[in-house]
Amino acid sequence: MSSQSLFFTERRDAEQKLAEGSALANVRDNHLRAAAAWDVLASRSIKGDRLRAEEQRRKDEIAQIPVSHDPVAQL
Repeated sequence: MSSQSLFFTERRDAEQKLAEGSALANVRDNHLRAAAAWDVLASRSIKGDRLRAEEQRRKDEIAQIPVSHDPVAQL
């Protein structure tokens, strides 16, 4: 998990805790909305982390293919 994803997740958790501790309904609702927004950001960031890792693995696999087996290089 990247530092950005971690930050978003921590903010979501903090807003959820603030919502749980709020006595006023409108304040609790504000914290819950903020937690939901942070959750969307965290989900997108985690998805991006996963896609970047998959792309790096794909590139690493391609880099390990010998040039003699590369059909483009044989042209």
